[in-house]
This record gives sequence, C-alpha cells and structure tokens, in this order.
Amino acid sequence: MTEPQTQDQPPANRRWRGIDWPPLVWKRRLLFALGATVVALAALFLAWISFKATDFIVDFVRGRLWVIFLISPIGLAFCAFLTRTVFPGSQGSGIPQAMASLHMDDPSQVNTVLSLRIMVGKVLLMVLGFMSGATIGREGPTVQVGASIMNSLGFFEIMRGKEMQRTLVLIGGAAGIAGAFNTPIAGVIFAIEELGHSFHSRYTAALLGAVVTGGIVTLLFASHLYFGSYNYFGTVHASLPVGLGYAAVALYGVVGGVSGGVFGRILALAPDGFPRFMRRLAFSQPVLFAGCCGIVVAICNYLSGGATLGSGYIAARSLLHDHATVGPTFAVLKYVAMLASYLSGIPGGIFSPSLGIGAGMGVWFHGLLPGVSLPVLAMLGMTGYFAGAVQTPITAVVIVLEMTNNQTMLVPVAATALLAFFISRKICPRPVYSALADKFLAATHAAGPTEPPTPPMPEHTV
Repeated sequence: MTEPQTQDQPPANRRWRGIDWPPLVWKRRLLFALGATVVALAALFLAWISFKATDFIVDFVRGRLWVIFLISPIGLAFCAFLTRTVFPGSQGSGIPQAMASLHMDDPSQVNTVLSLRIMVGKVLLMVLGFMSGATIGREGPTVQVGASIMNSLGFFEIMRGKEMQRTLVLIGGAAGIAGAFNTPIAGVIFAIEELGHSFHSRYTAALLGAVVTGGIVTLLFASHLYFGSYNYFGTVHASLPVGLGYAAVALYGVVGGVSGGVFGRILALAPDGFPRFMRRLAFSQPVLFAGCCGIVVAICNYLSGGATLGSGYIAARSLLHDHATVGPTFAVLKYVAMLASYLSGIPGGIFSPSLGIGAGMGVWFHGLLPGVSLPVLAMLGMTGYFAGAVQTPITAVVIVLEMTNNQTMLVPVAATALLAFFISRKICPRPVYSALADKFLAATHAAGPTEPPTPPMPEHTV
C-alpha cells in the first residue's frame, strides 16, 4: 500500500527520462513560468521608473542645486509619514522582509508581509524617495515585489502548503534580483547564499526555470523601454597584470571590508547605538527624524554637485569605462547619504548604492599603482565594498562579473571579495540582512498575525 502524497511532494509516477508528467506537474510548471514572467515585467517597470525619477530630480535641480535643501528634507519626511500611516510595513529594503517571511510558520503572517497593499506602497514610496534625491536602489523593493507576486500564486489550490509557500517566496526573490540587473546567475546565487539557507534541492529546477524564464522576458522587453540591450554596466575591458598590481586586491579588500562592516554594524545596532538625543528623536518624532536625515542627504548632494543623487549608476558606469566624472570625495559623500537615507526609514535597496560607493573608491588610489587602470580599481572597489556591506562574497563576485561582462577579472575579484568578507565579519559578526530580518520577525510577532509591524526605529533601518 503506497503512502498518500502531500501537495508539497512531487508525484511518484513522474518519468524523469520522458515527458509523461501528470497534469498536476504541468500546472505547477506553468504557474511558475507565469509568475516568473510577471516578476520580470515588474522588475523592468521598477528599473524604468527609477531611472525616470532620477532623471527628473537631476534635471529639476540643474543650475539651482540649492533647492535640494527643500526637496530632500520635505520629501523624506513626507515619505516617512506615508510609511507609517498609509502603507505601514512598506519601509526599508524589502530583502529582510522576504528573508523574515521564510521563517514564519503562520501563512497569514507571510501574506500580510507580502501583501498587495505593501507592494504598491513599496513602489510608490521608492519613486518618491528617488525624486527626493535619496541615495537608494531599486533591487531591495524588487525582491519584495517579486516575492509578493510569487506568493500570490498560493491562491491556487495546487500551490498551497508551508513548504510550497517558502519556495514561492524564495523563487520570487531570486527572480527579482535577476530581473533588477539582468544577472540570472547572481539571482540564483543570492537566493541560495542569503535568502534560503535551507532551500530544498527538490525545487532547484523550479528556481532555475523561473530565473531563466524571467531572463528571457527581460531580454525580449528591455530594449523597448529604457535600457537598450540592458547590459547593466556594458562590457568593461579591464585586466589586472600579475605582479605588484595585486597589491590593489589587498588594498580594496581591506578598505571594502572595513567600510562595509562599519555600515552594516551601524544599521544592525540602530537605534540602540545612537546618542541619546538621536534615539529619543527617532522614537518620539520619526517623521521629524526623517526630515533631519533629509538635511544630511541634501548636504551630501550639494557638496558633490548633485553626483550623489539617486543610486550612483551614472558615476559607477563612467569609472568602469575609464572616464571619471567624480572625484575622491564622491565615495565618502555617497556613503554618508546612503546611511542617512536608510536611517530615515524610506523604502529602497542598498545594492546599487553600494556598487556606486565601491566604484567611487577606485578613484582614491588611481595613479599610485603602476599598470593598474581605473576600471580595474573600480571593479575591485565595487566587489570589496559590496562583499563587506552585504557579506555575500559569492554573490558579490558573480554580480560584478555579470554586470561588467568581464570574466578575466575572476581571480582578483574573488580574492578581494573573500578578504573583504573576513574583515567585515570581524567588525559586524552578523550579516546586516540577517540582523534586520531578526528585528523584523520580532516586530511582526509583537504586532500580531494580521497587522504589519510598524516599530519606530528598528524597521527604519531595514
């Protein structure tokens, strides 16, 4: 007598060497493909609208940069107000929320965190953040949007079950990362390395299939929107000569590890590590606190001549193609602006700004290492800072190589990521996303199963 199969178990009569799959298997595969297609289209839309929002603020302040002192404080304060009143639970990156949902046993809590209302609020407030001049990225919100879209497939009876729900969230997050940058391999690696430490190998094919489907959709539609061929940074022709040039690996491994580790530790400890007056302001007047963060962002934007507006994509791309449009202070100002933006509590990711900061660090030692070009230093800086801030070294290597379409830098990039990761771990023992996911889980349990968490500060740093 055979055991009855649960919904999360693959049918026992599947023929792996043929195509005679039962209808249930075909229906699930079609739903996975449909969900991945919608996620890819959503990722393209978020990419397009974030570029448009950045273009708007750049054009608006051109020739009158002083107005940023009005736009950023008011915009960030208004955005924080909306996150607490109209769209509670939409604040922060989106990746910690997706990670936290993987550890929730109550499906209703997952549905609350990944609800349609929060997804819409995430997108609208992210656009408002870009238009306010904040230093944010779109990839974190794209992950949460992707997870929400895939989680909605649980409406179908054949896609229900706790294990299936976790799989849907994981696949949605992976497809979101892949679609945000057109980096399918990085999407899979990030899903396994960061999002799903306990991912069941049974669903590997579903994960790969969803990412491939999303990649095909991205390639088909990207050229009709804003991105041309949608190769994020284009093809970067750079190589590191063997010899003294490898001192750059140690240099940027240390710099990236220290600066990224400090960034992660600040976010993980906030607000407990703040001075008393800042902690009181953050708890008692979160909207006013966000406005103060907006002043810091405005100062950075003004001192940089507007270069720190948005995600940092333009500056990073110029450095990777050996055409520096920013100076040595750009990375420092971008670093401070990103901290202020995230402490304000507005929605937005840290992937793109981290890449911009790391590329800006390439300017610091340009000309000091014989035979090492600016694009090489920019790539090493991107890898070192990203690995230090997020503490996902494999993802850092893959995403930088995919974005630049450069495989010749594999060895120095991998060595930089590994060194930065180890140094960052000494400064910030717990990865920032994991620490923020723990805070989100604690806030969710305190709020109950039907209400999204709205703590004054812990989620402001997510």
